[in-house]
Amino acid sequence: MLQISFIRQNIELVKERLSVRYFNDISIVDRVVELDKLVRKLKVETETLQAEMKTSSKEIGLLLGKGEKDLAEQKKQQVALNTNNIEALNASLNLAEKQLQDEIVRLPNLPHSSVKKGKTPEENEVIKNGGTIPALPATAVPHWELIKKYDLVDFETGAKLTGSGFPLYKGKGAKLQRALIQYFLDYNTAAGYTEYLPPLMVNEASAYGTGQLPDKEGQMYHITADGLFLIPTAEVPVTNIYRDEIIKETDLPVRMTAYTPCFRREAGSFGTDVRGLNRVHQFDKVEIIQLVHPGESYRVLESMVVHVEKLLQSLELPFRILRLCGGDMGFTSALTYDFEVYSAAQQKWLEVSSVSNFETFQTNRMKIRYKDAGGKTQLLHSLNGSSLALPRIVASLLENNQTETGILLPAVLHRYFGAPSI
Repeated sequence: MLQISFIRQNIELVKERLSVRYFNDISIVDRVVELDKLVRKLKVETETLQAEMKTSSKEIGLLLGKGEKDLAEQKKQQVALNTNNIEALNASLNLAEKQLQDEIVRLPNLPHSSVKKGKTPEENEVIKNGGTIPALPATAVPHWELIKKYDLVDFETGAKLTGSGFPLYKGKGAKLQRALIQYFLDYNTAAGYTEYLPPLMVNEASAYGTGQLPDKEGQMYHITADGLFLIPTAEVPVTNIYRDEIIKETDLPVRMTAYTPCFRREAGSFGTDVRGLNRVHQFDKVEIIQLVHPGESYRVLESMVVHVEKLLQSLELPFRILRLCGGDMGFTSALTYDFEVYSAAQQKWLEVSSVSNFETFQTNRMKIRYKDAGGKTQLLHSLNGSSLALPRIVASLLENNQTETGILLPAVLHRYFGAPSI
């Protein structure tokens, strides 16, 4: 959530940065500013009347002590009138504050100055390419055929158990999932991230804190009887660990990593985009999250990008890094880098990671703070990244490394998988 003080002092800048996103209701900014003025006006009026009541109450006691009952009675009547006026003002103030909150949460984060204006993924900027795209034999097939050939994932039984988009991993397919998860966690913890294993359901306050609510209600599975949501990513529960906390500056940065299954209702488009593991409702992902000093967040963002880049290099996959344009960024992000790996049999790029700086957007909602050298409480910056999402990594590993005698695995996975190939 944007800070009202920043909006108040930078109205035109806020509108300009939102236009980079092609945000289609800039008028919300004006409504926020007007409601903020009303809230502050009502607070001043309330505080003025409360001060008058306090003074009058003291005067009543003095007048009664002097035996001036008539004057004391007049003061009492004025206090009673002010009491009624304060109740009316408080009712108006509560309504105005609710209206202000309802409007401000509809505003997405402001894009960083480096983010270019653009509407579509085609306008994202490719900033780096890595690895080598393999030359596959003419007999190469996409991963959904390899999955059947080697009996790795059973989509039909998964659909029987739950529904379309819920794969059932089995045999070496399940073992490969476990190997990748353990490798990713080991890689992250070796870099200084503390591992967590969080709940897979969160309450409304947690979903609101990271920006899933009120923006992404339709994308989450909602357990209505209990008011809980299945998590779309480990970012939600893990970042909320520090909700309403003041972290010692000496304890910064806070680095966290977690593996979780992830659940998303929106499975996306039709056709080859959703075939096999390309897009599913339930998938495994390892996440990295950092809470950092505001002055360090963009340096930390670049270090997280390097962290994910080296992880992809270790998997020997061809990849590229994109800086997203304003219209393709998530609601909460100020700057996002996407990582895509090349799926050789499909001859297409598949997104496997997003690394983002949210600045104070999430921490303002969650009230995650620190005290600066002067003892003043300040908001921290939050960042997160996928390290990594498994389905498309698996798809690319299978397709890019297929041979006539099996599927070769990168060297870093041999000890985790227990064999060099499938």
